[in-house]
Amino acid sequence: MNINGALDTKTDCANGKLLNPFVHHLELDTTYEKIKTALLTIILLPIRVVVICCFLVAGWLVATAGLWGLSEEELMEKPLTGWRSHLKVLLAHLIRIIFIIGGFRLKIIGDLFKREVAPVIALAPHSSFVDSLAIVYMGGPSIVAKGETGNIPLFGKLINFTQPIYVFRDDPNSRHNTIKEIIKRATSKMDWPQILIFPEGTCTNRSCLITFKPGAFYPGVPVQPVCIRYPNKIDTVTWTWDGPGALKLLWLTLTRPYSYCEIEFLPVYTPNEEERRDPKLYANNVRKVMAKALGIPVSDYTYDDCKLLTKAKEMNLPHATSIVDLQKLRHSLGMASTSQEEALVECRTNLDLSKVSYNEFTSLLNIPSMEISTKLLYSIFNKDEYGHIDMREYLLSTLAINRTTSEAVNIAFKIYDQSGQGRLTLEDFKKAVHYTLALTEDTATEIFHQMDINKLGYVTFNSFILYAEGKPELENVLYRSKEEKFVRKHGQFCPSEDYGKKRD
Repeated sequence: MNINGALDTKTDCANGKLLNPFVHHLELDTTYEKIKTALLTIILLPIRVVVICCFLVAGWLVATAGLWGLSEEELMEKPLTGWRSHLKVLLAHLIRIIFIIGGFRLKIIGDLFKREVAPVIALAPHSSFVDSLAIVYMGGPSIVAKGETGNIPLFGKLINFTQPIYVFRDDPNSRHNTIKEIIKRATSKMDWPQILIFPEGTCTNRSCLITFKPGAFYPGVPVQPVCIRYPNKIDTVTWTWDGPGALKLLWLTLTRPYSYCEIEFLPVYTPNEEERRDPKLYANNVRKVMAKALGIPVSDYTYDDCKLLTKAKEMNLPHATSIVDLQKLRHSLGMASTSQEEALVECRTNLDLSKVSYNEFTSLLNIPSMEISTKLLYSIFNKDEYGHIDMREYLLSTLAINRTTSEAVNIAFKIYDQSGQGRLTLEDFKKAVHYTLALTEDTATEIFHQMDINKLGYVTFNSFILYAEGKPELENVLYRSKEEKFVRKHGQFCPSEDYGKKRD
């Protein structure tokens, strides 16, 4: 079965598992690896850190010298020339030495073409800050990066020296300005550096290629696709939404004797007329070429999906890592346009949803039991050895993710209300605020007892909202966004014209 043409690329048909490109698990499983890492942490890590810091400071000094006397406007108006361009080559060599000191062994496949042949380079899959190794090998092309990266201590100077194209995601006009700048540089007669872009827009675990953003393809000029691989026994470089933090990855990488990286330069892709007119088509076709070279599937995941995952994690929703799969599976089953889940929450009198079988699940939601999508949807929540799920977790994950935080809490109160009278006991209250506000059990217990001053044994949603008023630690999580705070203070929020553009 083809589920909207999407799940075929994210599902392992052999075992019926969903593929999540935003998750990376890293543990040292064997005693040997743990002992080796401990020894190298003592012996090798300090030496590498000291030498790397020395070269990093040297690189910063070179970048500072190269940027001396240049204003931000001048840096963006024309490419570096003369002695500044020579310093840029020196800087690339210094940073490459840092990777060598860090134990990286680089293998190059294919040839890098010059700007005259391919003004734009598309690098994928993007999975780590270590991908910058490819950037320094290419001599420091201009990258398209988040505006905040220019303010990172030490590294900001290094990035600025490549004359990057910054994207300011808080600026409603940033996307338009970024595309305009990419087109200007890619089609310019001046000797600008090649433009390097990570078309996925976020880091993944390299299990697939997610949707390419079309920004790099708007100019309609030839693009050189570049594939990057890390064929290591233990993957210490992948930095995803759900996985080890940057410091842990850096520590484990620098305590490996060697780390291997492969960069493959594919033939330049020259667009046809239809692709020049349609940047999304152009981006999609380049992605297919790269996926074939990498031997991995394509997927319809996007950067926006990663933002959805971030929100789910902040709220601590049940099975947050699968929230995107949940939404897509519901859509494939035609549930996005129904109110079946809402009706179930409102009319759940006498229904025990804590343990629901597969047949009960399909009956409650009125969905076909034989569909692959239905089975995959159920499997996300099926962690019970007897084959039952907690239907309340499903309903909360489904209904809360697209609501404001305070609305999500209200939904959680309804879902975990066993009395049917809007009253939550201590145990139910702890679950409701744990899965929406990420409150710990101890914190939730303390709040409950402070609210239940009359020892009634229950609290209500309204009493919780009243209790939260004037308590900054609760207000900050209950009203996370500026818009939610505006509504709370002034009533119904009416977006301005600028805000509407920002949301688009």
